[in-house]
Amino acid sequence: MTAFAAAPLDPARARRKPVSLRRTVWLIARRELNARLRTKSFLIGTAVSLAVLTAFVLMQSALFAGEPTSRVGLSGQATAITGQLQDQANSRGVAVRTVLIDDLGAGETMVADGELDVLVSGAPAALRVLVRETLDEDLRKALNAIVQEQVLRAQLAAVEDLDPDQVLDTVADATADVHALGPPDPSHDQRLAVALVIVAMLYMALLLYGTMVAHGVVEEKSSRVVEVLLATVRPWQLLLGKVVGLGLVGLAQFTVIGAVGLILATATDVLTITGAATSTLVWGIVWYLLGYLFYATVFASAGSLVSRQEETQSVLLPITMVLVLAFVLGFGLLSRAPSGTATTVLSLIPPFSPILIPGRIALDAVQGWEIALAAVLTLLSVAGLAWLGGRVYAGAALRTGARLKLREALQS
Repeated sequence: MTAFAAAPLDPARARRKPVSLRRTVWLIARRELNARLRTKSFLIGTAVSLAVLTAFVLMQSALFAGEPTSRVGLSGQATAITGQLQDQANSRGVAVRTVLIDDLGAGETMVADGELDVLVSGAPAALRVLVRETLDEDLRKALNAIVQEQVLRAQLAAVEDLDPDQVLDTVADATADVHALGPPDPSHDQRLAVALVIVAMLYMALLLYGTMVAHGVVEEKSSRVVEVLLATVRPWQLLLGKVVGLGLVGLAQFTVIGAVGLILATATDVLTITGAATSTLVWGIVWYLLGYLFYATVFASAGSLVSRQEETQSVLLPITMVLVLAFVLGFGLLSRAPSGTATTVLSLIPPFSPILIPGRIALDAVQGWEIALAAVLTLLSVAGLAWLGGRVYAGAALRTGARLKLREALQS
């Protein structure tokens, strides 16, 4: 303790301090790079990740395509056709979930935000249908059948001497009046695929390298290496160097997987929106860095609370569950309502931003101010977590034995 207390009094050492600190952090980071980046496990892991990612996305695409469910809002007099619509849709093999909408204006907003696929209003014999881009052809036929049935009933009830040909012509001409908020986006399916791919990549990278940081901390504690290291460097320098080093390894792997996947998809004409996909990959790299800084500090702090590898999983479980929740929400919200209120709000919350924002960028469903605000909030959170994590790590790094409580580490 005397040597550390006396060192700042030396003017020459004080003048060299900024360079020395940067060099110390880089030396620790380079140690992690040399230990991880040049190993066969890194190359094998990268190849396996590419294979697993491809299989995962194909599986998810098959699931989404297998059982589509159309969310249909019914407003005003159209609420009377709820049963008929279900029957007509079932007879055509279409899954429909109906929602009663009290306010027509609110229903139109829900269609615009992607929270509803279809909004039906008006009298049953003259239905008005609002969609965002296009109406499913089977659902169109179901609605037309309802309108035609209502018109036929009206004709039969209003006329005593019926002309069958005239009645049939009148019924055949009766269809639902369909309106779209905008032209269909021919690249929507590809954008959705790119969004789901970037979400899966970010989830795997953040989980893998965040967990790796924690296991590295525990390994150094259990082997007493941390005691040797802390004899020459400060706790926050060791923590920062480890986070930076493993972050660079993760960045390299993330970039390689994304670039190879993009090149292969473009070369085989599977992907035609190369510009949008490239932009999404760049944003994915940016948000990987932000997300990694956010989660890695928390993972490292949590890892410092235990001294044995078998205890690591239990202390990391709450952090892992947050990442899993962000991943599950990302897949659900991005595929159903990328511009919805819930998606917008959640994408601004730092634990969810690194997953949701890049996906919304891929779908062109996010505004510039939302990206900027999410980035600022994430950076502020990273600064706060770095300060708190540094205190936890400093208080727990040299303490072995039973698992420490967070309060005990902060009081050390």
